[in-house]
Amino acid sequence: MKSEKRKKIFIYIGLTFLAVLMAVPFYWMLISSVKLNKDVFSIPMEWIPRSFHFENYQEIWEKIPLLTFFKNSTKLTVITTIIQLATSCFAAYGFAKMEFKGRDFLFLAYVTTIAVPWQVYMVPQFTMMSKFGLNNTHIGLIMLHAFSAFGVFLMRQFFLSVPKELSEAARIDGLGEYGIFARVVLPLAKPGIATLTIFTFVNVWNDFMGPLIYLNSTELKTIQLGIRMFISQYAADYALIMAASVCALIPVVIIFIACQKFFVEGVAASGIKG
Repeated sequence: MKSEKRKKIFIYIGLTFLAVLMAVPFYWMLISSVKLNKDVFSIPMEWIPRSFHFENYQEIWEKIPLLTFFKNSTKLTVITTIIQLATSCFAAYGFAKMEFKGRDFLFLAYVTTIAVPWQVYMVPQFTMMSKFGLNNTHIGLIMLHAFSAFGVFLMRQFFLSVPKELSEAARIDGLGEYGIFARVVLPLAKPGIATLTIFTFVNVWNDFMGPLIYLNSTELKTIQLGIRMFISQYAADYALIMAASVCALIPVVIIFIACQKFFVEGVAASGIKG
């Protein structure tokens, strides 16, 4: 018993240390956002600022059109997340519950694309979008993120965990495939939906390269490109960068807190079968 208690104590000490270690960058970002620019990288580092400059949070809204960037990021993220959830759930249901020739091979081929780095097909993708006339548009970025092999894989794992007997009983009661999908399978996959929502939201919200390549107009740019505007050719205002970064982090934290209950269940259950 004593050895078990000691083991638990060491585990908790280790986990606490790791949690503090993970929190340090966020704390540094937070305190840097209320410092003067010259004090951000001061040596020795000031873990508690001598004076708090909350005017940095006012200045970031005045120096650049940050509200416009927030609106653009919110628009792209919400629409993309909804579309990706829909396409991933429909495709995953087909791969998990429908029987058709070549199903497993097609799924394997699709999931294998996860291993292909975006940089490999970035140039031909850009060329294709240019020919479609979708450069410098939000719809182009939305289309690029509309389908996700990872999302299909994740949701398929949840749908496989739903007993076939439930689907068969629903068919006997007269439900079609869409009815079974919407009324039986989908409600049982809430943890998976919450998990995919978090991953998709964070991925699209934090995307920098995509908007950098495809968006040229200032009125179309996202929050990540907006933060970059605090960096000039010869200098960078790191205090304002940190203040803007704190603001950009708020929606991600809200989404995580809202879906946290299902997120842990989702991560634990995503490898149940298959």
